[in-house]
Amino acid sequence: MKRALLTPLLSLASLTALSACDMAPHYVRPMPPVPANFPSGPAYAAALATEKPGLPWTALVGDARLRSVIDRALANNRDLRAALANVEAARAQYRVQRAARLPAVTGEAGASFSRQSDNRQNSYSANIGFSAFEIDLFGRVRNLSQSALESYLATEEGARSTRITLIAETAAAYATLAADQELLALARQTLASAERTLALTQSLNRAGLRGKLDVHQAETSVEQARSDIAAQATQVAQDHNALNLLAGAPVEDALLPQSLQDLTGSIAKVPAGLSSDALLQRPDVLQAEHQLKAANADIGAARAAMFPKISLTAAIGVASSALSSLFTGEGFAWSAAPSAAMPIIGGGARGNLDYSKAQRDLALAQYEKAIQTAFQEVSDALAREGTIDDQQAAQQRLVLASQRSYALADERYRAGIDTFLNSLTSQRNLYSAQQSAIATNLALIQNRILLYRVIGADFATGEQS
Repeated sequence: MKRALLTPLLSLASLTALSACDMAPHYVRPMPPVPANFPSGPAYAAALATEKPGLPWTALVGDARLRSVIDRALANNRDLRAALANVEAARAQYRVQRAARLPAVTGEAGASFSRQSDNRQNSYSANIGFSAFEIDLFGRVRNLSQSALESYLATEEGARSTRITLIAETAAAYATLAADQELLALARQTLASAERTLALTQSLNRAGLRGKLDVHQAETSVEQARSDIAAQATQVAQDHNALNLLAGAPVEDALLPQSLQDLTGSIAKVPAGLSSDALLQRPDVLQAEHQLKAANADIGAARAAMFPKISLTAAIGVASSALSSLFTGEGFAWSAAPSAAMPIIGGGARGNLDYSKAQRDLALAQYEKAIQTAFQEVSDALAREGTIDDQQAAQQRLVLASQRSYALADERYRAGIDTFLNSLTSQRNLYSAQQSAIATNLALIQNRILLYRVIGADFATGEQS
């Protein structure tokens, strides 16, 4: 009985051992279609060959308030939750596809009773076996399983890319809120100064020392500042709303930025290194590569579908007309039913193969485009990093010169030496220079955050999956 029981199982093992043919093209990682090193020149800061590209976000962000907001975003953001749900779905699909490589063992038991006149017939049976298990001689099932695995890994990299993007967007939104808060404060300071100038001009007008034109010019400065206050107050509220959306929950006032200057000192510079090979580890590039590998495996499955599909149905069990003798040696039975099917005329096997090849070519183009896009994004950010310090220093000197110019013009106006128009022009130039200085400080912070995102080397984000 034991030998008979082992016969179909040994047959299955022998057939399974034959399934060693893989018809998928051999995968070789394509050469990156970008230069080996990042650009250099007057617009780029000198990089050290020893620099390890990228930073974990906890090293990028030193501000405790911003860290708390980012932690909240990683825990509550709905886009991230959707990305993680996609990972779980892809993982489940891979498990389903992988299960097809092994026979599904099922067991069943049954009984039937019939009676005709005095003739009573009973039958009992119990079986264990598997049905229509495909013997994967040409690697069809294996390549489908490999394709599902690569799709799952691509989804995982997509989720890691979503985390990095979420961290960068949250930090950038936080910095934008800080900048708009400073612009609002600057508009209020400008309004207070303009109102003092208007009061002085109205007093001089009543004394007959200044004409109505000066009064009206001073009024334009006041109303412009009031308009800016209204616009900036709206922008600050909208910035707060955007931050709440990214965080997935309301961000209380205690966690809002205190000043843009403090934030500038708490965002670290992100090294990019010299070699562009670092881009091959960027999560969206890895995602595209896994999709290319999945398309490569699909070609193998499509090729294998053009060959015979061999299946095996087998069962081992017992049958008897009496329940008491069901499990005796005489009741033992087994069956094995191999089958093979192959398309001869018609069918879409050739079309499916051509489609798989076209999808592989599409995935290759998308992979190479992902590398080129990454190279451009990093190069652009490096060009900004190489020039932003000079721009910031020049902008600070411009503010200082504008302050001196306005102070002198205001003194000359008050002394009756110069017209109010010169004072008004100097005041507006100072206001514009101060606004530009805030924008430049924001650009410096945002470019550091951008470098963190486009280098994409924060592998610590994968620990949260």
